[in-house]
Amino acid sequence: PFPVELKAGKTYGWCSCGHSKRQPFCDGAHKKEAPGLSPVRFTPTKDGPALLCGCKQTRTPPYCDGSHKGDAV
Repeated sequence: PFPVELKAGKTYGWCSCGHSKRQPFCDGAHKKEAPGLSPVRFTPTKDGPALLCGCKQTRTPPYCDGSHKGDAV
């Protein structure tokens, strides 16, 4: 997972394709590398640290749920 500091009320775009050079955030790379995917937009309700998924297998996007520890990843 990517440890990040988030600001309440700010909208973020989490990279769902894995091609962004600004992981875990979207930089638009999906338009060329994975045109069928788009970022997950989210707005936190409180300031503070969070763990955002890096393996892209989470069942709770954009937050890490430990899926990277499973056999499928």
